[in-house]
Amino acid sequence: MSVAEWSVVVGTLMIVMVLVGTLLGRLPLSSAMVYLAMGCLLGPLGVNVLRPDPISNSIFLERIAEVALLISLFAMGLQLGLPLRDRRWRLPLRLAVISMTVMVAMIALVGVWLLDLPLGGAVLLGAILAPTDPVLAADIQSDLDAKRDRVGFSLAGEGGLNDGAAFPFVMLGLGLLGLHELGPSAMRWWSVDLVWATIGGAAIGGGLGAATGWLVVYLRTRHDEAVGLDEFLALGLVGLAYGAAHLSHASGFLAVFAAGLALRRVREQPLLRTPPLPMADQVDGHDYAKLATHPSHASATMRDSVLGFNEQLEKFSELALVLLVGAMLAFAKPLPENLWFVPLVLLVLRPLSTLAATTGELLNPPQRALIGWFGIRGVGSIFYLLLALRHGVAGDTAETIVSLTLWTVAGSIVIHGLTAQPLMHQYHAWRERNVIRS
Repeated sequence: MSVAEWSVVVGTLMIVMVLVGTLLGRLPLSSAMVYLAMGCLLGPLGVNVLRPDPISNSIFLERIAEVALLISLFAMGLQLGLPLRDRRWRLPLRLAVISMTVMVAMIALVGVWLLDLPLGGAVLLGAILAPTDPVLAADIQSDLDAKRDRVGFSLAGEGGLNDGAAFPFVMLGLGLLGLHELGPSAMRWWSVDLVWATIGGAAIGGGLGAATGWLVVYLRTRHDEAVGLDEFLALGLVGLAYGAAHLSHASGFLAVFAAGLALRRVREQPLLRTPPLPMADQVDGHDYAKLATHPSHASATMRDSVLGFNEQLEKFSELALVLLVGAMLAFAKPLPENLWFVPLVLLVLRPLSTLAATTGELLNPPQRALIGWFGIRGVGSIFYLLLALRHGVAGDTAETIVSLTLWTVAGSIVIHGLTAQPLMHQYHAWRERNVIRS
């Protein structure tokens, strides 16, 4: 297709989404389901104008998935407003570490025993499918500050953390396949890919986010400088955190998520004798420049502006990547194992993997069930799939991993997209009834 023809297709799709956006909100459908269907229509399964072969185009597609994942992780970090000292962070951490590790192990066992994959390929498949998605779970993350409920916050926190936490297991799988250096007795993997990647990524991103935010607020409130261009601030901090972590052999994904968390927590820098503005819920009458330079509002204004821009980018990245997933399904070998593997991962292994993480937590049965059900697979799985292909995974192992991953992600988009709104509406209604009774 020519540039003009692509412009018509993409422009039409965007306008259609605007026109039907309100309708989708009333139906048990998600925007990702629409994008997936459009991708299938535009790909080889349909009119064959979009041909994103994940094996021959792995480098290009990996970059698209990488950018989409970075944008979503930074936005998620900015949205999670609960203080890091709050004990309610414990559940997302347990889900991102314990649940994900259990998920990798269970899928690896299935891969070795039932799929005849080599051990490295089985571990790699588990690592690719273990992380949950922070973008596609938007319908279940309506209460991210956890002041009223823990379900949305825990799932969002898990999605932000476990994309970075999956990295060591991906490297372990590649190492067992002979495609990555593990070192003697796997010491390089333990020290660099696991410990340093995790701790270093969080420290680098958190430090850069806090320092950058403090500097911007200081310049704005003390010198009326660095006002505006919050879009540059968002993209610049994402690039700086990811690049610095990557060059340091740390997890760039954890760094970007930590940068978003730290930027949100930059404190205001009030000055004595500064005339106060109205309360935060009454500041709409003030223009951006007034709020951005006021010592009592500069940090919140910066955060909200960066978040608003990043959320729009997130919608574009979701559109691009899910369209590609729909088109890539044509390149997934039609394995009979898909018929039982996809339901096994989504309906059995995910709920089982959350049992260890939620044991001991003060959760009621509906909360525990929702956390076990909503393990949505998406951008992170696609990125790690393409990363593995770029590292040289080939042959039958590659074909099996590609097919199982793409159909699991597609199945998750459809199944979780259909159930998100009805289940969350029922859950919120149940919660309100119990609050009234108490």
